[in-house]
Amino acid sequence: MTAPVPRPREHTALLVSPVGTEQDVFALRRHAKTISQAVGLDNRDQVRLATALSELGRDLLRPGIMTAAFTLQRQPPALQAVLQWRDDRTPSSDSLSAVTRLLPQTRFEEASSLIPTAAGRSHRSHGGRIEISCPIPDAAARDLKAEHVLALLESASPTSAIDDLQAQTRDLIAALQEAHAQRDELERLNEELTETNAGVMALYAELTVEHKDVVERYGQEHELAVTLQRTFLPASLPKVEGMDLAVRYMPATAATEIGGDFYEALATPTGLLLAVGDVVGHSLQAATVMGELRHALRAYAAQNHPPHILLQQLDHLLGLHQPGWTATVCIVLVEPGNARIQVANAGHLPPLLLSPSGAARFLNEHGPLLGLGLPQPPAVRHSVEPGSQLLMITDGLIETRNSDIQDRLRLLGTIASNSHDGPDALCTMLVETFGKDPEDDIIVFAARLSTPGPHTNR
Repeated sequence: MTAPVPRPREHTALLVSPVGTEQDVFALRRHAKTISQAVGLDNRDQVRLATALSELGRDLLRPGIMTAAFTLQRQPPALQAVLQWRDDRTPSSDSLSAVTRLLPQTRFEEASSLIPTAAGRSHRSHGGRIEISCPIPDAAARDLKAEHVLALLESASPTSAIDDLQAQTRDLIAALQEAHAQRDELERLNEELTETNAGVMALYAELTVEHKDVVERYGQEHELAVTLQRTFLPASLPKVEGMDLAVRYMPATAATEIGGDFYEALATPTGLLLAVGDVVGHSLQAATVMGELRHALRAYAAQNHPPHILLQQLDHLLGLHQPGWTATVCIVLVEPGNARIQVANAGHLPPLLLSPSGAARFLNEHGPLLGLGLPQPPAVRHSVEPGSQLLMITDGLIETRNSDIQDRLRLLGTIASNSHDGPDALCTMLVETFGKDPEDDIIVFAARLSTPGPHTNR
């Protein structure tokens, strides 16, 4: 039933199992649950991995054998589950989409290359591979022994398919109970945010009444809304030794409604937190959701969580009291000393890192949008040369109706790399180049990172 597979030293084989019958699919789900529990995944991720493999196993089930393999990756620590086959079966788009929503780090590869034959001809190879990667705690990757996992697999094997169905039912009940517990835990915060939302709406109504004559005379309804939106944004940027910050915010010129673009710069014990985000939509409510997210981010950051945990907390909050709304947020944590940064990105445009020599590099770490209830991948660390500049934007700067977003990003990188002045000049130059009559709100946020002096006070 099991067999170790030779791997490089950074991988440890845990299990290889054939999948050719319904009973094998049941066993696959059971193995996934046992192994994910052994490597330290929380209960929700255990259920997600087991459910994903069960869904794919049933969708891909054919008379021919498919193999399922579980390996432990040491750096970065992760549990990898791989389904592999050598015939012409392929997963349905519905199954693959459902699994990807559950576990974004899912990758499907189809063997479609032409293989030469002895006669000089070529034929198209068949087969495919689906890999699912689940980040795990460092301690689990360091201390886990494959023999221990195999022993758990043997001892956890139930005697019938009924046991498997009962196990799935227990998982479903546990997931529902966890969701209810999270709802109860955040109920008080939900009430406070609802009161804040009502207060903002009342403020908007009051300002509209007070300035009614001005609005009617000059048609400046948009200006009033933008003024209100600015109250949600930081009043000033923090002063941090070794750090030079600059920002530009420009509202859309054509729309009369306001958007949900925001930025944040916050000094924390773990470093300087920089964030840029965009609530999807244009309305007063979008701006209100933006304000709630920004204030929640400040509250959560005070608890010294890493960037990807902050994104997960914002996602839970958004789903709880603003269902149906989504947002993109990119967080960069500049570690003390300004030599390293941590990047976590929930569906936002990637930040651009400019070296002192002018070389431009996009940091393309990506996770799902906020509001979908999906897990965020761990933040990724990058080394930073002294004097480098970091650029974060919202899509209003470069997105146009008749252009490819990737082409615009490349153009942005080229133009930004030619600027050797500080963040303030960089922001001005980019707004003047891209920001004429913007169709959407624009935020351009730049930071230059230098080595702090010996008496830095954070």
